[in-house]
This record gives sequence, C-alpha cells and structure tokens, in this order.
Amino acid sequence: MAIDIGIDLGTANVLIHLKGRGIVLNEPSVVAIDTNSSEIIAYGRPAYDMLGRTPEGIEVIYPLKGGVIADFDMTEKLLQHMIERVYRPKWFVRANILIGAPSNVSEVEREALIEAVERVTRGRIYIEEEAKVSGVGSGIDLDDPAASMVIDIGGGTSDIAIISQGEVIHSSSLKLAGDDFDQLIIQYLQDEHLLLVGQRSAENLKKAVATALPLPKESLTFAEVSGRNLQDGLPKALNIHSNQIFAALRQAFIEIAREAQKVLEEAEPEMIADIIEKGITLTGGGAMIPNFDRFLSNYLKVSVILAEQPMNTVVLGTGLMIDWIQTGRLAGAQLTFGQRVKKRLLKWRRRVIGY
Repeated sequence: MAIDIGIDLGTANVLIHLKGRGIVLNEPSVVAIDTNSSEIIAYGRPAYDMLGRTPEGIEVIYPLKGGVIADFDMTEKLLQHMIERVYRPKWFVRANILIGAPSNVSEVEREALIEAVERVTRGRIYIEEEAKVSGVGSGIDLDDPAASMVIDIGGGTSDIAIISQGEVIHSSSLKLAGDDFDQLIIQYLQDEHLLLVGQRSAENLKKAVATALPLPKESLTFAEVSGRNLQDGLPKALNIHSNQIFAALRQAFIEIAREAQKVLEEAEPEMIADIIEKGITLTGGGAMIPNFDRFLSNYLKVSVILAEQPMNTVVLGTGLMIDWIQTGRLAGAQLTFGQRVKKRLLKWRRRVIGY
C-alpha cells in the first residue's frame, strides 16, 4: 500500500498535492519563533501575518532561501507541521514523495532537502528539476519529441529549461525572483522617497500596481503605501503608481530575460524552431506581474504564454509526474528511510569496529 505525495517546497510557499485529492495545502513557508526558547509559536499564514508586527522576543523567519534550505531544523519542523495537517505517516503505508528543486542545486543542498523530507515522511523521495515539473503542470507533454521551453519565476529562484522527449536538455537557475522584487521595491522607496517599509507592504504594493512594461499616463494604477519617514522618524504615507514600480524592477526583469537568452543560445537550431512554433511557457508566482509575458516576448523575440495556473504549476506537475513511478520514468529515486539508516549503520560499524 502506498500514498503518492507531491510537494512544492518553495521559498515563499509550501504546496502539497495528494493523489486522488489534488492540492490540499498552500501556505507561506514561514515560521514565527520565540527567540528565548527557540520554540516555534506559529506556522504558515499565522506566522506570515506577524511579519513586521512582532513584539520583542518573537522573530519571523523564512527557513528556505533561494530555493534551498537555509535553516535545516526549522525547515524540518515546518515540513512536519504542514504534512501532518494533510497526512499522518503510518508504518504500514509507504509514501512516494516527488519534489521540484532548482536546476543548479548542489549535492549538499539536494541531500539536505531529501533528509528533511525523509525524516518527516519515512518515504521514498524523488527529485526533479523545478522547471521541468512546472512545465508538466502547465500542460507540456513530455512525450512530445519537439522541444519546449519553460521560464518559472518563483519566490527564491527563476528556473529556465528547454525540454525535449522528457529530458531537460539545457537549463539555468537564477537566484533572482519574487522575493528579490520585494527587496528592490523596499530599496527604491528608501532611496527615492526616504520611506522605510516592511516586506509585507512591499509585496502588497507589488501585487497592486507592478507592471513589467511602462504604461501610458491614462492607464496608471495607484496604491498607497505607509511606513517610516527616514528624515524625521514619523509615519508617512505615499501614493505610488505602476511606472515607479516598473523603474524599481526593470533591471531585474532584464537580468531574467538575459538568462533566458543564454539558455536559448545553447539550443540546437531544430529546438529553436520548435520553441518559435510553440512559444515559451511562463509559470510561477512572480510571473503574475502584469505584462511580464509581453516583456519577455519583446526581449527574446519569441511568443511567451502565461500558464493558466502559474502559481500552482510545480505542485500540479508533481501530482502528474508521480504516476511515472510505476513505469520507472522518475530518475530521481533515492534510498528509502530504512535503507538510509542501514547504510549509516554500516558506515558506523566499519568506522568503529573495522568491518
């Protein structure tokens, strides 16, 4: 007996897919801790709602940075809390878990990710490149011999891949994505308006008025943002419009487009022809900034299509790809928890006993 679980362990959000039930969880990848005891007092949305509003002795942290684990213990506890909300591991039920990871994740980072999930689920872990999984979740057919290209703008990384016949042929992962957009907005308001705002305020402003192309005056949207005046320390509110946020984010958009261009330059002419015919699929929460598809299309001279559910494509892809376990198509199979324990005991015996 087995249960199939797909996990999008993102820098910004954790999403979980259970076979037969679909997406069962979507929560911010955040924990709030008591700094005196190091105990976690809130997970997910309740912790996120504390951002910028915590009293002394409480800290809100993101355990994952740039698509990889930054704080192992906190990531493990966050995962355990999230998984136990939707599934309680049982000794007689084997779990198959598929996770999407950035294409340039190191072996150490990969092993940390596997171990964190493994400790919680006691299952068999599979790792696939995030852009590939996202492509499947957006509707790309991996059995199609024609090449497809995916640009996935997440919270911590932007993952770019060219896929052909089920394999990633060329790929890149850039640590520049949605969370960095928030920080650039914070820096812009500080430099240009002497206004200090928190991450939540910057994110809300991004969602309200951001654009990836400059807008004509009559099409501008405005939003109010409040923070501290850096001149006198008093509260201050400003109305900010779309083109101001475009100015703050423009260079980041260009860097992502340049990275996509580099991946395209590596592709064979036949693959380029396929991509021109099919277009590039754009996925991820960061891709939801209005006109991002048009910006990339203008820069790359190729049609760019925003996925139908851009924020959910990775976890939807895990739900579809995990069916491949039965056919042996998932190349990322890892040792089960029991096998890993046995392996470590053998290592210990060789080191201590000598055989």
